[in-house]
Amino acid sequence: MQKIIALDFGLKRTGIAITDAMQIIASGLTTVETSDLLSYLQQLFSQEQIELVVVGLPKQMDNSFSESETHIQAFLKKFAKQFPTISITRIDERFTSKMASAAMVASGMKKKKRQEKGMVDQISATIILQTYLDAK
Repeated sequence: MQKIIALDFGLKRTGIAITDAMQIIASGLTTVETSDLLSYLQQLFSQEQIELVVVGLPKQMDNSFSESETHIQAFLKKFAKQFPTISITRIDERFTSKMASAAMVASGMKKKKRQEKGMVDQISATIILQTYLDAK
């Protein structure tokens, strides 16, 4: 069975999570500089069989899109051009950063480690992916 990945897209960094082969559990994979994201994905897709990419959909409390959606749309156009056979779906990502921070505290992670922005992005991507899997 092919795997699914999720992206918590950011202007500087993007968190990435991946499923197991049975598409049951989401696990944090890494955080990459967004400027290197397409080349990283090219390498990942050559090593793993990925059938779907779940991308966070940033919305405000009033259900309007956040400012970052414009940048995500530009990325998605490049992605579709470079990887035309890989499907994309979007999922609401409201509160994932807060949930990620709370999860780090609950797990007993040291303060210095919790302050690493890349860790929050990776855990946020994991939450996005697990939310998708649970809804599926």
